[in-house]
This record gives sequence, C-alpha cells and structure tokens, in this order.
Amino acid sequence: MEGIVKLSTGNLISLSEQELVDCDVHGEDQGCGGGLMDDAFKFIIKNGGLTTESGYPYTAEDGKCKPGSNSAATIKGYEDVPANDEAALMKAVANQPVSVAVDASNFQFYAGGVMTGSCGTELDHGIAAIGYGKTSDGTKYWLMKNSWGTTWGENGYLRMEKDISDNKGMCGLAMEPSYPTE
Repeated sequence: MEGIVKLSTGNLISLSEQELVDCDVHGEDQGCGGGLMDDAFKFIIKNGGLTTESGYPYTAEDGKCKPGSNSAATIKGYEDVPANDEAALMKAVANQPVSVAVDASNFQFYAGGVMTGSCGTELDHGIAAIGYGKTSDGTKYWLMKNSWGTTWGENGYLRMEKDISDNKGMCGLAMEPSYPTE
C-alpha cells in the first residue's frame, strides 16, 4: 500500500502495521496469528485507510484496537495477480510493488545472495515483490522487501530465484500475489 500511495501521490508515508494487527480481527485475519493480504485490503477500504506508523506504532504483539485513528492514506480496491504465473507477476511488479505470500520456513537462514534450492509452499508470511533482475552469472531473481528490519537479509531485502520449474514459484511466491489500487 505504501508503494501505490507513493506512486500516485509522490509522498512516501510509513503506514501502521499495528492498526491492522489490532483492528482487522473480525474475519479471517487474526492479528499476530496471521491472515490474508486480500482481507487486509478489504479492511483498509472499509476502515477508510490506515494511519501512520508514528501515530500507531508497531509493538510486535496483539493489542486492543484504538478506533478513531486519522487516516493517512487509503486505497480504492485491489487486484489478484493470476495464480501460479510468474510472467503475470512480473508484469504487475513492473508497475508497482505486489504483496506476495510465501513459505518463510527457511527465511531465518537467509543472509544474502540469491535464495535457491527447495522450500515449501505452506504460505505463512507476506512480503513485497518490488523488482527483479539477473546476477552476473545469469541467475534470475525477484527482489523482495521483508518486514523484519534492516538487520535481516540484505538490509531487510532478499533475492529469490525467479522462473523456477515449479509454477508456484520459489517458496510459493506465485500462488497468491495481489496488489492495492488507488
């Protein structure tokens, strides 16, 4: 959401993840227990947006919803990228950041470089696909932004192998991608 707001308004606003954790709990989404990106987008639309990170800071635990927060940004809708189609994901990422669900069970071991090899497809974590590229040895990769801070991975980012033989993508990244619309 921060990406589409920046692209459409020119302003990069850090939005409150904690507002989602605390307040988006009346459907499938269950705070720190997890949820779905599309359901978060539905909540944001119904809620009239999200407030700023500074106005509703992240605490890394479930809390009581603080209603009445001033909305700093909103979205009008969202689109799902066709499932299991890295070419369609590439077209979407060329226009804006895309929310991607992945199996992050191997992420704690990631320290840099292009993540290759096998990993599962039990989707349990959301990250943002923000670009793609190719290493000097020809390995194609997705550039992903994680939410675990700058001390993790490559300053908070990771590169995941692109166009693997499994159409679900590395760690299931092509299974359920979606993005907000302004």
